[in-house]
Amino acid sequence: MARSKLARFPRFSGAVLRIAAALFARVKVEGLENLPESGPALVICNHCSNADGMLLMGFIVPTMGRPMRWLGKEEALRWPVFGWGMRQNGVMGVRRGAGDLEAFKLAKGVLDDGNVLTIFPEGTRSPTGALQAAKEGATVLAVRSGAPILPIAITGSHKFWPKGKLLPRLRRRMTVRVGETFTVSMPKGADRRESLRLATAELMSHIAAMLPPEQQGVYGETPEAGAGSSAPQV
Repeated sequence: MARSKLARFPRFSGAVLRIAAALFARVKVEGLENLPESGPALVICNHCSNADGMLLMGFIVPTMGRPMRWLGKEEALRWPVFGWGMRQNGVMGVRRGAGDLEAFKLAKGVLDDGNVLTIFPEGTRSPTGALQAAKEGATVLAVRSGAPILPIAITGSHKFWPKGKLLPRLRRRMTVRVGETFTVSMPKGADRRESLRLATAELMSHIAAMLPPEQQGVYGETPEAGAGSSAPQV
């Protein structure tokens, strides 16, 4: 399959965001050699700030040089100007609070077509910066698609732009770490819900391993305890 080129608008967005980061923050990026040049990839990342998606758009997407699709809040896509920009950058709307079968099919289709999809498995921003129990939709998607999983950990963004704050705090340090790709599977012969819980904990442990102890949250010392028990969501 031929590699898709990055469209003009995401390239422009990335340039603007990198300039903004240079002016208002201090961003360090590690592990760019782990970015896949081709084939499907399910990107998973911790989520504790409004800045997280912008960091990925500014530093990861342009370096990868490939289109990236996202699962985001459906209501955000209706916001004037900002919502239009999100759509141009590949964001697909998802209804929160319930499993969205159509969004799941759309997300799996992105991976089945050999493209890149980004998900924040926690589902919402952490108010403290520490990992919260993840929803299980990312795990179900990873298992059913068989796509390689690319873990990314963002450190310090909760201090730059905390949840609930209208404006960021300038000149804070943030680090974006890209890990090595891996795959996850459901243990055979075990209870399905327990298998899903353990697989979700395994998935999130790859992010936790790249975070400082204070941001590892429920996936710190005993990652098995952190897996979400709610029904699969996307």
